[in-house]
Amino acid sequence: MKRWLLDLAHGLAEAVFPPSCVHCRGMVETPRCGAGAVDGFRHLCPRCVAQLEFVRPPHCTTCGHPFYGVVDGPRRCEKCEGLDPAFGEGRTAVIFKGPARSLVLELKYHRGLHVLADFGEVFRRAPHVLDLVRGATLVPVPLHPRKARERGYNQAALLAESLASAAGAGTRVEPFLRRVVDTPTQTAFDRRTRMGNLKNAFALAPRAALMPDQHLILVDDVFTTGSTLNSCARTLRRAGALNVDVVTFGHG
Repeated sequence: MKRWLLDLAHGLAEAVFPPSCVHCRGMVETPRCGAGAVDGFRHLCPRCVAQLEFVRPPHCTTCGHPFYGVVDGPRRCEKCEGLDPAFGEGRTAVIFKGPARSLVLELKYHRGLHVLADFGEVFRRAPHVLDLVRGATLVPVPLHPRKARERGYNQAALLAESLASAAGAGTRVEPFLRRVVDTPTQTAFDRRTRMGNLKNAFALAPRAALMPDQHLILVDDVFTTGSTLNSCARTLRRAGALNVDVVTFGHG
């Protein structure tokens, strides 16, 4: 079907069944600019968009968490003490709470592929993130094949595609990593336990062609302790990558 027909069908569907906000569940009246063009968010209402806490510099150079007020001295926050990052720099778009948290939960646990447009809009409003990734190769944090089969997709890969589209300028996505250990959900564990669980959990994907000077950026949904991203970064380093950074949608 031609693109204009898809846009028309989508517009008619929204006219009959207006989208609801994934956070407050109120109706979202999506502003439009021309036939099928969408300006702004599709699945967050203006009130909830206003609640998004975008990260702006200055921020921690390791995890991306913002600093508030004047910053003197080191740019690493106390949450990153003891992490020993294998990557160079980390940046994040928003704080993982309120509407940002609802977007991630909708995508991860409710098959909410429709909210990917809203992730793209968030990335477009995070210039410090786009400045880092523009022209780089984005490497999504992989899921174990069992979990990928259950979910039907890897949310980190979808976020990487949205980020690459927002950044443009030759930014591309490459699945250079695979998850070889089916680790338990890490949510309830502290950093030390997570690091132990994730040891040797990742490997280089078959036929992954890395160039030492290539700018690689690991992409995941949320930065919590950084253990998963650090494990991925170590795998890339062992494969010869010299320039590895990290970007997440949110910081939790």
